[in-house]
Amino acid sequence: MSASEKYSQARGDLRFRSGAAFGALLLILVLSGPSLGQELNRKVIARAAPGFPELAKRMHLTGRVKLELVITPAGSVKSASLVGGNPVFEQSALETVKPWRFEAREKETKASILLEFAEQ
Repeated sequence: MSASEKYSQARGDLRFRSGAAFGALLLILVLSGPSLGQELNRKVIARAAPGFPELAKRMHLTGRVKLELVITPAGSVKSASLVGGNPVFEQSALETVKPWRFEAREKETKASILLEFAEQ
């Protein structure tokens, strides 16, 4: 087997492994469904739909991204971090949730949310 054949086979194996890992991660996210972490009853007052990244459009990708939010007592998003999903959607997801507003509470809370990205 030539070096170029070995290289092609190794690339194919790597694509299969990364595709299988992404599929497993997506399946976990789908089965976990949308959730709002510990604050299931904290109502979202204002939200924006996620923008669709140009790279995802070109690649015809869809997917879900799970984020963990820290919400201030006043209801604004203090911080957001990626917990799972396709990294292609990460920046768009983080930019989407920053302006969200939740109902006010007495103390800071955490919430896990699931955003879905689908080309329209």
